Amino acid sequence: MWSKRIGIDLGTANSLVWLAGKGIVLNEPTVVAVSVEDMRVVAVGNEAKTMLGRTPGSIVASRPMKDGVIADYAVTEAMLKFFIERAVGSSFLFKPEVMICVPAGCTQVERRAALDATMAAGARQAYLIDEPLAAAIGAGIPIAEASGNMILDIGGGAAEAAVISLGGVVVHKSARVGGNKLDEGIAEFVRREHSLIIGEQTAELVKIKIGSATKLQRKEEMAVKGRDTVTGLPRTITLTSNDVHLALQKALGQIVGVVKAVLEETPPELSSDIIDKGIVMSGGTSSLRNLDALVTKEAGVPAYVAEDPLLCVVKGTGKAIENIDTYRRAIR
Repeated sequence: MWSKRIGIDLGTANSLVWLAGKGIVLNEPTVVAVSVEDMRVVAVGNEAKTMLGRTPGSIVASRPMKDGVIADYAVTEAMLKFFIERAVGSSFLFKPEVMICVPAGCTQVERRAALDATMAAGARQAYLIDEPLAAAIGAGIPIAEASGNMILDIGGGAAEAAVISLGGVVVHKSARVGGNKLDEGIAEFVRREHSLIIGEQTAELVKIKIGSATKLQRKEEMAVKGRDTVTGLPRTITLTSNDVHLALQKALGQIVGVVKAVLEETPPELSSDIIDKGIVMSGGTSSLRNLDALVTKEAGVPAYVAEDPLLCVVKGTGKAIENIDTYRRAIR
């Protein structure tokens, strides 16, 4: 009765926290800066992100989540503790109930690591919910009906496609490719074609400004600064939207492959439902320009981006923790 309920979307790129009764109370990048000497957390979220690639030897700024799962247990635990304290206050009398969403394709070991880290961070009770289910609930899809609904959730570290019916996942496939892989593709292209090394934040900015999943009719340009691989000196080049389109092809091909693999294994009755309703896209990376058009063209099924795609998973996790008895079958 006195214990608060929290839903956390622990993403590779961004983490969002939902407090029951209040809604989203935190939206921060999943970055932690740690002091090397005593492993003390120096900064979390936006403050730590500004430190990426700019820290002295005594501080390490890193992303503790990789491909949608925990890569650094100790740092993730410290980050969760920070999120819980920010959501309910540092002097909470009763420990909160916490629900974390995990990729549907993650292993039992990865699930156990998420549960253990949540309990160690100060939760009274920890629950897990599969990311595609949470995204479907957040996107307003009626998951309890005996009808097929398909969701494609593309975050920073992983892309997951799932067909949902009667409150459960019928078929799902995932690829550990998301926004971060798109950024890496851009950085790799610039290094290969222009002999220039750029940082991950620059690559992300290029993707947002002039990136597109399909070739644009009007070519766009952007000045990009980095370090020359030959001379080692700073240099500026001009990238076009066509260059970025080429750089994204490999990663986008893997995302489309996940969609096709799910559709191939979907039972015929549910396939007909999906043709009627289309594919709902969620996750921050689904906001990439023309990605819905690419999925529609390659899969032959209409695809559209959900409202507030970045918030779908945390909204679904929040609804599930607030109505835990309703979604009992969907959580662990």
